[in-house]
Amino acid sequence: MADSNGSAVDTKSRFVEIYARLKSEILEDPAFDYTDDSRQWIDRMLDYNVPGGKLNRGISVVDSYKLLKEGSQLTDDEFFLSSVLGWCIEWLQAYFLVVDDIMDNSHTRRGQPCWFRLPKVGLIAVNDGVLLRNHIPRMLKLHFKEKPYYVDLLDLFNEVEFQTASGQMLDLITTHDGEQDLSKYNFPVYVKHL
Repeated sequence: MADSNGSAVDTKSRFVEIYARLKSEILEDPAFDYTDDSRQWIDRMLDYNVPGGKLNRGISVVDSYKLLKEGSQLTDDEFFLSSVLGWCIEWLQAYFLVVDDIMDNSHTRRGQPCWFRLPKVGLIAVNDGVLLRNHIPRMLKLHFKEKPYYVDLLDLFNEVEFQTASGQMLDLITTHDGEQDLSKYNFPVYVKHL
């Protein structure tokens, strides 16, 4: 299906190209003096965890912005900024998946071993999840600090994280060994968190 800026394939390929720029900005962030080993670690960790899915969450930000523009083509800057927001959502998803796999003691994710299951990773993945989450405000600051909605973006990501972590808590405490009481799965408990 074609979009206002070309095909959906073009949108995805342009979106994916922006990942490389964002990753490079993270690896060259002057706030942290990476060693060669730490730079290689982050490079590998990002590639393993962030772009591996279908990217529907991130691309939907670009598509939603196109809809808000009511058929007008996005400028290169608009496409870039909406893609940065989309990638921030993909980073947030990667953070949740890395820590969720540890909490659930999962074995595979997206057809490959969970990050924490890889040799030499283990529970270092907890810190990697924290880093993934902390990359988001760094990207937002770099690309949106001068925008009037910058603080709203920060607040929105914090709110989404809080709601997701609260829902995860419900899942974890409801399914503890010895507490698998199906009566705890009821609509009133979960509807508040949708």
